[in-house]
Amino acid sequence: MFCDEEHRYDDIINLPHHTSKTHKPMSAEKRAAQFSAFAALSGYEAAVAESGRLTDKKLVPDEDRIAEIDFYMNTIIDMADQQPEISVTYFVPDERKAGGSYEKVTGNFRCFDEYNRLIILTDDTRIPLDDVYHIECQSVIYKIRGAYHK
Repeated sequence: MFCDEEHRYDDIINLPHHTSKTHKPMSAEKRAAQFSAFAALSGYEAAVAESGRLTDKKLVPDEDRIAEIDFYMNTIIDMADQQPEISVTYFVPDERKAGGSYEKVTGNFRCFDEYNRLIILTDDTRIPLDDVYHIECQSVIYKIRGAYHK
C-alpha cells in the first residue's frame, strides 16, 4: 500500500500546464492579493490598544490639601492685578473611558470665575477648581516670607 501512494499521480505529473483559451492569465499583483492578510475583525486592534491604554483615578484631596489650595487661591485672587505666574496640577477626565490623567500647566493668572469655579489664565486656559490637586506660586511664597519678616 505504501508503494502505491508514491506513484499515485504518475498519470498526470508530466502533462502540460493548463492555459485557458477564454480568460487572460492573472497578473502577479492580483494573484498575490489572493493571499494577502485579511482583517476579519476590522477595528479589533484599535479596540485592544484603547482598552490597554492606562488612565489614572482622580485623587480625592485631604483636608490639609484643600486648605492649602484655598489659601493659595485666596492669595492669588488678591494679587490678580499683578497677574502672578502659577503652576496648577489638575485632573483631566478621559473622553473615552473611566479615569483620566493629571496635567501641570504654568501660566499667568488672569481671574477666577466664581460662578463656574474656573481658574482663568492670561492665555485663556480654563482650569476647573474642583479638579485642582496642587497649586504653586512663587509670588505667594515671597508674600508669606515678607509678612513673617515684618
